[in-house]
Amino acid sequence: MSQILVVDDEIGIRELLSEILADEGHSVQVAENAANARSLRSAGRPDLVLLDIWMPDTDGITLLKEWAANGQLTMPVVMMSGHGTIETAVEATRIGAIDFLEKPIALQKLLATVRRALKSDSGQTQSGLTLLSLGRSAVMADLRKRLAQIAALSVPVLLRGEPGVMPELFARFLHQPNTPWVSAGAALNDTPQELLGQAAGGLIFVEELSALTRSQQKSLAFLLGKQEKTKTRIVSFTAEEPARLAAELGFDAALLARLSEVSLVLPALREHAEDIPDIAGILLAQLVETKICPPRHFSTAALNALRQYHWPSNLQDLQSAVKNLALTALEEEIGAADVERVSAQFHPTNDAQVDLPLELPLREAREAFERAYFEQLLAREAGSIARVAEKSGLERTHLYRKLKSLGITTGKKEQP
Repeated sequence: MSQILVVDDEIGIRELLSEILADEGHSVQVAENAANARSLRSAGRPDLVLLDIWMPDTDGITLLKEWAANGQLTMPVVMMSGHGTIETAVEATRIGAIDFLEKPIALQKLLATVRRALKSDSGQTQSGLTLLSLGRSAVMADLRKRLAQIAALSVPVLLRGEPGVMPELFARFLHQPNTPWVSAGAALNDTPQELLGQAAGGLIFVEELSALTRSQQKSLAFLLGKQEKTKTRIVSFTAEEPARLAAELGFDAALLARLSEVSLVLPALREHAEDIPDIAGILLAQLVETKICPPRHFSTAALNALRQYHWPSNLQDLQSAVKNLALTALEEEIGAADVERVSAQFHPTNDAQVDLPLELPLREAREAFERAYFEQLLAREAGSIARVAEKSGLERTHLYRKLKSLGITTGKKEQP
């Protein structure tokens, strides 16, 4: 038996849907407005929500956005409307709704939609984070506007950013509802025609361009040449500088130029650090709700510690840290000491102020400073020689010699 929440301001609709669904063996709760729906959702997670768009206090789209931003959109939602538009349906599905029903709702259509929704994995709504839940800062608001502006275009989009920024969350925002979503990578090993058949009319997402082999690049070039005819969109991501990607890593320069017809830089977590407490709270609430961990909450000091911390791998690190805290904290309240204990593994050498050895001769003091500088820079850039070379302004060969002279080992070879 499934728990279904019906939200509609018309009593006749609520009673009719409640009766039909109860006859199908479901347990039904009803809400006449957004305020009632918020209360019922906070009390427990339903298996499905049927949500009316036009309501007097708060409309359904606004309520859907609230749930997405608060991390409460962890259940499938089907929107309902008697005078909806295609644009409204597209907006709702982009936020996280999985289907749309037009009123008057035919019985068979209702039952088929409910069955499909309950079986649905609900994809993005189950992933823990969505673009809407990444914060309310000016940085994220600006990026959402830019993504919405290009969402209706069919041109290829290149997303750029540091490792761990979770580019799929942003690519999902560009995905048109009820169309195929294909994650490339290994799929590019299939015949291009086969992959094109899977993705036609939808979106192909390439998680990291630098990881593609020559053969995979050729397959991607073929798909790119067919995208207009098949109405298939290609969104790709790289954590590498485009110039280095082509010049040093051997990526096809002509293909890169075609993929980057529109390019957007995704912000590092430190660029919108004010959003970290909200993001961490959402991640923790979802772990509690899905019973992965017992009831937990962050103290104010813990949230401040998370906000002030430098996360080398951005959202990926923060998500891992919150799960670690949820599973290993000894008390219901997670404190600042817990954050300090867990965060150390993500950044062994914190950005502590360097104790300058002023008593040493100039040559030795300079060497001590350089050693501290490069150790912290390596830790900040997760050991990437390429990014350390870029940030320090040194050529890589010179950088390797400098690190060797200072007795610093990177612990790993640079990935090609």
